Amino acid sequence: MTSATPSLTPTTTAAGFNKPIVQKWSLSNGGVLFYKRSLTFTRPCATSSSSSSSSSSSTSATTKKKQKNKKKGNDDDEDEEESEKEKDQVVKSSDDDSLSMMKRLDDVNPVGLGRKSRQIFDEVWRKFSGLGQISRTIRTDDDAILIREGGPMCEFAIPGAQNTTVLVVGATSRVGRVVVRKLMLRGYSVKALVRKASQEVVDMLPTSVEIVIGDVGDSVTLRAAVENCSKIIYCATARSSITGDLNRVDYQGVYNLSKAFQDYNNKLAQLRAGKSSKSKLLLAKFKSEDSVSGWTVSKGTYFQDVVATKYDGGMDAKFEFTESGEATFSGYVFTRGGYVQLSKRLSLPLGSTLDRYEGLVLSVGGNGRPYVIILESGPSADTTQSKLYFTRISTKAGFCRVRVPFSAFRPVIPEDPPLDPFLVHTFTIRFEPRRQRVTDGTMGGNQDLRSFQLILEYIKALPTGQETDFILVSCTGSGIEPNRREQVIKAKKAGEDSLRRSGLGYTIIRPGPLMEEPGGQRALVFDQGNRISQGISCADVADICVKALHDSTARNKSFDVCYEYVAEQGKELYELVAHLPDKANNYLTPALSVLEKNT
Repeated sequence: MTSATPSLTPTTTAAGFNKPIVQKWSLSNGGVLFYKRSLTFTRPCATSSSSSSSSSSSTSATTKKKQKNKKKGNDDDEDEEESEKEKDQVVKSSDDDSLSMMKRLDDVNPVGLGRKSRQIFDEVWRKFSGLGQISRTIRTDDDAILIREGGPMCEFAIPGAQNTTVLVVGATSRVGRVVVRKLMLRGYSVKALVRKASQEVVDMLPTSVEIVIGDVGDSVTLRAAVENCSKIIYCATARSSITGDLNRVDYQGVYNLSKAFQDYNNKLAQLRAGKSSKSKLLLAKFKSEDSVSGWTVSKGTYFQDVVATKYDGGMDAKFEFTESGEATFSGYVFTRGGYVQLSKRLSLPLGSTLDRYEGLVLSVGGNGRPYVIILESGPSADTTQSKLYFTRISTKAGFCRVRVPFSAFRPVIPEDPPLDPFLVHTFTIRFEPRRQRVTDGTMGGNQDLRSFQLILEYIKALPTGQETDFILVSCTGSGIEPNRREQVIKAKKAGEDSLRRSGLGYTIIRPGPLMEEPGGQRALVFDQGNRISQGISCADVADICVKALHDSTARNKSFDVCYEYVAEQGKELYELVAHLPDKANNYLTPALSVLEKNT
């Protein structure tokens, strides 16, 4: 009896890393053999089919016996193969997960991820810290996360900042961008005035900043900007040297915004049936013939009668309301040591006293002569006990406004006490030919310094206050191209003068050339007199703006500021008064306390 010899059909299974090759042999009679080999494998030869019956029987018997033995170990080989397959699948799955994770991490924006995580943390911390407060403000806008007092940045918080809204003009400028973030970090509410709310502008400002569209050159658009604002920081500047742009931004813009702010404060005061604390008190207004009545013209001399007669060259003066509608005080003084003056007893509104004000502002015009302002103070019922206080003012050819603080008045008799504005009852303006200088203007070079002409528009009292209302970032002129420096400085000074005349508490900062570098790294120099030439970082200027908001020493002061520098020997112009690196260091108060006020 003959039988066919079973044939072998090999099948190779791919091995993993550092694993042997597993080969499965399928027999023609249904049997299966498994072998583990190394990576090199030699294929066996096939068995001959022309064998004898005896050998076939023995071969068949042997094959059955081997099949029985191999079948016994087949289960172990199958388990081992399944185990290897499971391991391969786990490794492959792990590799796929790692690759997928790497792809997802590559797609993540680290800036957005950091901002989102910080917002979530700040929101959680704000809610947690608010549990211990008696009352707190809840903002319904989920996208705007405001940093308030007691919030995540409480080490920077300023008392009263939560109830203060600051309008930042030029919020996208180099200084303005830093100012906005410093204000928000300290808990202020911030409004930003921009000309166009383009996507680029919106992206430059934090989401919690209220954006107001307006133009400083258009006073109508500023009414909405100043609503609900407590203070203003003006960082805007003209981007071109065209005279029209310079006047629109640096001069007219400051004037329009300060006037809109005053009008808003007056409106609030009227709603409260009162008067704004920032409003000026009108003492005299010269708009009709009746306005010149009550004013007395007089003349005199500083010398004894004998000496005055010897050098008497004549003097005369008059005060009249001209046909052109101007109240004009004019005349001449040829007598040596002589003077002429215009006086009137003040009549204040009921309930008003000058001790609530810090000075006077005069709107005048003429040929640019200097004058002496004299205040008579004492009991109004007994003028024999009155004391005289004086100060000198300078005017310009044409019209100008002159600010005269009460602190500038000195007693005529040095032994008399300082001026008490509460007791002031008489105002006098005097002309004397000594100390006269030729003025620049259209009057020509042949000016007679012993003649004068003064046109009066109004006299007002300036309100007092503890803090500044309007912070203006101006410039010293250093670092500006020579061909446009004169135009820029002229427009900047005109804007500064309009702010001083507004009656608002002001702080005018004139930084040196602005530099893009971190702040708080170098000592600063505060000076007056336009003598500095060094630069300063935008961050330091922004920090000064924020600190000046609630610093009483910054009110009604103008100053230059720059980095510390070493002057040549014998040419030292300043004394080092401030240092910045410590954020808790109150450097501004000692620096500004030594500077002159009402400048």
